Amino acid sequence: MLTAAIYIPAAFAEIGGCFCFWAWMRLGRPALILVPGCLSLVLFAWLLTFSPADNAGRAYAIYGGVYIAASLIWSWLVEGQPPDRWDMTGAVICIIGAAIILLGPRG
Repeated sequence: MLTAAIYIPAAFAEIGGCFCFWAWMRLGRPALILVPGCLSLVLFAWLLTFSPADNAGRAYAIYGGVYIAASLIWSWLVEGQPPDRWDMTGAVICIIGAAIILLGPRG
């Protein structure tokens, strides 16, 4: 549960921060939108430091699966583009991969 409490908000912080840059560059929003975008990216990086993984690389690998699923949720809720069956299949595979990395026995 602690893992989800870290990775899920981290994913939405990163996606939100990156979306601010997307909105500025691709949607013509004012450059001022970069301020909350940068703050959101700082929040993302800070949250990942609380990962229960034993090293940064593993923490980022686990996070990758969560990020993919969260990106599809963002696309649906914020951008109005619901995921299709291929999006969902890919996200499930990624979450399973992240769970294997997180929960796999270590010697």
